[in-house]
Amino acid sequence: MNDIGSTNEATSLVVEGLNAESAISVVAEGVSSAINSLDPANTSFIMLCALLVLLMTPALAMFYSGMVRSKNTLNTIMNCFIVFGVISLQWVVLGFTLAFGEDTGSGIVGSFANFVLEGVTGYNDSGVPNILFVIFQMMFALIASAIITGSLVGRIKLGVLVVFLLFWSTLVYDVLAHMIWSDDGFLLKRGSFDFAGGGVVHISSGVAGLVGALMVGARRQKDESIASGANSIPYAFLGAILLFIGWLGFNAGSAGAVDDIAVNAFAVTILSASTGFLVWILAEWIIHKKPTVLGGLSGLVAGLVAITPACGYVAIWPSIFIGALASVFCYAGLSFIKYKLGLDDTLDAFSLHGIGGVWGGIATGLFASGAINPDVSAEGGLGEGLFISGSASLLIEQILAIVICISLSAVISYAIFKIISLFTSLRVEEEVESQGLDRKIHGESAYNV
Repeated sequence: MNDIGSTNEATSLVVEGLNAESAISVVAEGVSSAINSLDPANTSFIMLCALLVLLMTPALAMFYSGMVRSKNTLNTIMNCFIVFGVISLQWVVLGFTLAFGEDTGSGIVGSFANFVLEGVTGYNDSGVPNILFVIFQMMFALIASAIITGSLVGRIKLGVLVVFLLFWSTLVYDVLAHMIWSDDGFLLKRGSFDFAGGGVVHISSGVAGLVGALMVGARRQKDESIASGANSIPYAFLGAILLFIGWLGFNAGSAGAVDDIAVNAFAVTILSASTGFLVWILAEWIIHKKPTVLGGLSGLVAGLVAITPACGYVAIWPSIFIGALASVFCYAGLSFIKYKLGLDDTLDAFSLHGIGGVWGGIATGLFASGAINPDVSAEGGLGEGLFISGSASLLIEQILAIVICISLSAVISYAIFKIISLFTSLRVEEEVESQGLDRKIHGESAYNV
């Protein structure tokens, strides 16, 4: 900002005999000019973070496709990456204005003021162009939709999936983004925190995936485990590592500027992920005597998901604790859902993203610290987390926000699938599923041997 020069000019004016009102006017004009101009450092930072978050969608496609049977490899990639085309347009036309447009007065959804990005010009308070903010947030909408596809691998029709994701993104994702991230959002004004999308992205998509798995039904030929059906574990490993790298932009970039909060988010994301990775491996080692690569990657993702809502509010040691328990909870949830209930959440979208997101939201209510982020202890807020201040106010509010995220996504997802099923079947024919979706639907194979 250039307010130092403006202050000197104002001082000179006072010395020359002008009144204080004129001096203050000059200062205000200088500050306003600084806010409404581009900040090169912050803009470069958000551009880099947007690129990293964009990387997450193809990385997730790689991660998912390496864990499925070879006959469904390309279909898995297509299902995941088609959101790049579909949801990008939805976001530009309608999604952004619903999520971040002027509030309608309800605190639940934005107006149509920015329909097709009408009026999106200028810079935000960090000196970042508002159009860049649109693109950065678009990447979050992409990855949220892509996560859902992991629950439906090997049996859902591509057209059904596209229609579902369009309506889900509009009616669930955009609404949650407004309630939690918009300045006038219902949950934000109540005092809940979700720094980078634990509820908006992960809980909502995980729940949608689970509902989809129930509505579409289980695969006719289920594998005993993901590993038994994986066509390329090294390929899945590469996808997971690229996903991890992109996640650093996902979390750090949510600070909106190059500052201490962004640095903290970057550091605790790495530590939570590493702890989650290690704890999952130890759990497999103790229980099954066989630590697996895919198990370790599941722990990595669990740690990343859990730290996402908390990364801008918690310190180093809590982040390690969050990552460790994320693996414990997600491991237990996966075992219960997959092997006790027998639900075919193919690639564990709910077990990792849904359960991990819930724990991350709760952990924010336990460990959020004003020393890390002044917003936590700001006047009019709910105060620090239970383990920091002794007050349960923030924790209770976090639980309320989690319940709303789960309920909205579950109800709307069920309704969308139910309505689509009135016009067409949700899944491919038995012959297509048996022979593989790659050749039958796309006319190509991942491996021509």
